[in-house]
Amino acid sequence: MAERLGVRLRTTEAPNGMMLTDMVGLAVRRNPRRAQLLVSSVLGKHVPTDPRLVTEAGHRLGAKARAAVTGNAVVLGYAETATALGHLVADAVGAPYLHSTRRVVDGIESVGDFEETHSVASSHQLLPSDPGFLGRAETLVLVDDELTTGKTVLTTLRTLHRKFPRKHYVVATLIDLRSADHRAKMERSVKRLGASLSVVSLATGEIDLPDNLADHGNRLIDTVENLRQLAGVDHAERPRGDVVQVVATWPRAVPEGGRHGFSVSGSIYESAVTVTAAAVAGRIPDGPVHVLGTEELMYAPLRIASALADRRAAEGRRHEITFSTTTRSPVLEVDDPGYAIRTALSFPAHDAPAAGDVDGADGADDDTADEGGRRYAYNLREGAYAAIVLVVDEPADTPALHEKGGLVDQLARISPRVVVVTIPAHKPEPRHDQPARQLPAPLRGPAFSSYERDDVAWLLKDLSGADPETAAGPLPVEGQPDEAHQELFATALSGSAERVAYAVGLVTEQVLARRGPDAVLVSLARTGTPIGVLMRRWAQRVHGLDLPHYALSIVPGRGVDETALAYLAAHHDPAHVMFVDGWTGKGAIARELASSVEKANATLHAHLSSPFSPELAVLADPGRAVSTYGTRDDFLIPAACLNATVAGLVSQTIIDDDLTGPNDFHGAMFYPDLASADVSKKFIDMIAARFPIVRTRIMRDIDAHLGGDHTATWAGWDAVETLAEKFGVGDLDHLKPGVGATTWMLLHGELSKILVNPARDADVAHVKRLAQERGVPVERVTDLPYACVGLVRSAGVQGGAVAVSKGA
Repeated sequence: MAERLGVRLRTTEAPNGMMLTDMVGLAVRRNPRRAQLLVSSVLGKHVPTDPRLVTEAGHRLGAKARAAVTGNAVVLGYAETATALGHLVADAVGAPYLHSTRRVVDGIESVGDFEETHSVASSHQLLPSDPGFLGRAETLVLVDDELTTGKTVLTTLRTLHRKFPRKHYVVATLIDLRSADHRAKMERSVKRLGASLSVVSLATGEIDLPDNLADHGNRLIDTVENLRQLAGVDHAERPRGDVVQVVATWPRAVPEGGRHGFSVSGSIYESAVTVTAAAVAGRIPDGPVHVLGTEELMYAPLRIASALADRRAAEGRRHEITFSTTTRSPVLEVDDPGYAIRTALSFPAHDAPAAGDVDGADGADDDTADEGGRRYAYNLREGAYAAIVLVVDEPADTPALHEKGGLVDQLARISPRVVVVTIPAHKPEPRHDQPARQLPAPLRGPAFSSYERDDVAWLLKDLSGADPETAAGPLPVEGQPDEAHQELFATALSGSAERVAYAVGLVTEQVLARRGPDAVLVSLARTGTPIGVLMRRWAQRVHGLDLPHYALSIVPGRGVDETALAYLAAHHDPAHVMFVDGWTGKGAIARELASSVEKANATLHAHLSSPFSPELAVLADPGRAVSTYGTRDDFLIPAACLNATVAGLVSQTIIDDDLTGPNDFHGAMFYPDLASADVSKKFIDMIAARFPIVRTRIMRDIDAHLGGDHTATWAGWDAVETLAEKFGVGDLDHLKPGVGATTWMLLHGELSKILVNPARDADVAHVKRLAQERGVPVERVTDLPYACVGLVRSAGVQGGAVAVSKGA
């Protein structure tokens, strides 16, 4: 298979005598973007493995990690593939353990979310019962099964370092395949955080991947599928074996794993494993037995499998126990001795609601499609086992697990006996009381904002009259914009009104095509709100539709206002909602929205007629971070020149722990004293006046636009990461991509340098002029997806109990 795909593995270090080819095999993902899957033979995920071998490999890796630790440690493993491996490393280090998770648990807030580089949905969240769990140790040990580029590990370190800074990090991985460039990048990036990094592995080497690997993989899948079609499919239904249900006497106070934090394994956990294994042992026959864990639930099934093997060994019998786990990753199966995935079971998902459908960390399972909620179990051959023991926790023991075609049914078709073991899922007590929610009412103009009453309903709490002395931190304050700001706005408006009108019409037509005439516009206050007003105006004038338009708050690090979503769910079908913003930079707000909407869906699911989609529609998408947009050109949208005076005289939104309670909307201020400089209505009226001019062109273009490829490639995020590396910027927030963000920083902040795309001179003339006036150097950089990028001169660290939204 390696020869067919042109993939080459070379071992450069094997201190334990295990070559890379001893530890991994190769398979092909059903993923058009990433063809190769390295299938570990010691992990217990895709391949049935002796549980003692899995344990030995984890403890060996843990011994290496222990030698690299400075002082005391805490261990963090990545879901889903490395949850058991992380446990084993933590056991060897003698440290507390937490693993990331997709499962949303009511009452437990995440202390950190990590996303795949090219994914919108959140892939990992951290839900320790103690919010300070990760902050008390000198060394953080991150555990994954393979390390290929280090990109996701670096994202994790940067995110956690802001909240829990420390001097030393250790990455423990079964195999380390980083190139020399990736190694150097990781070292430099961690050094910029003021920390040191140690990487330990059981084997080190290199992997060669041809440029056309994805094409090779896709052709191989097509070839195999065509051959199968020609050979015909055996549709005969196999007889069904016995199914035995075992409810484990597992104490509810004993965590089954590290989802909410796990202390060093002790006698209580050992007792729970032993008692459960004894219950299983009485229900399985002699002969080969396979123990199958489910997705993140790996450690408890591994320990149960080990205990069954120990029981048989103590009785002088061949233990014949193997272990593996189900997964979300769709992989091509080929029944060939040289291929790592020989057989596959595919079945409907049966777990509790999850935060995202993206697997893995750096090199593991990053298949995003999830094939409509399918799950997989690999290399379980019919007739190979006298019994299969399936271990699930209570949230995963759903009707979908047992229905025809479900996992239990399919296992019973390949084994004469299936023993289903259900263990409790440990759930800590919620951190705060959560009383029944009474939803507040929206705010409207002219009492709040200078917009007309029907233009927008603000899902915000008015903090205008709040006493600053009673606030947890400073409240947002804005003054009159100076003449330079107002002149730039006027120039930009007169020069780009038709361009903006065309983008407004095009994006509104897409929203109507996707959501229908019952669409509900929900703009992200405040940058998205003028665009939402314009989109509502287009729908009204062109189609005679009075679309509801709300504005809600999203605060980086805290997410979207869940009370606002609850209000929307109480008054509209969430399936009709489309979120709206002004433009994308690198796409951070799109990621924040996707992550927090997924969590809100899980929290509110009992009250939702359908889930909210995190899809975001924007006027301009130069960052290639969304699929619904009016343009991907990077130009000066006039609203970027000003703050409250172009957004209805409303401030940035904030969460103030002393002024906004759990049943309140997020807060904001109204500035009627700035009315003399207010151009909010002028902006709307001048753009809307161009609607008749662009309408014919939009109606001509819309069908072709809807039929085009609008995939979010995240080219902007990639470019910003590359620039951060090139210019030694440790925090991606210190890079301001796009004409709008750069202009805003020139007017309101301090920039050390501006990078200009020479191919986009027409859109950055004002940027170069402002830079010259302010003494900011300009450097020409080709191949930017943006017209320009600003580098922030310096930035303070925000603290306290107030969180503030970003944007103009």
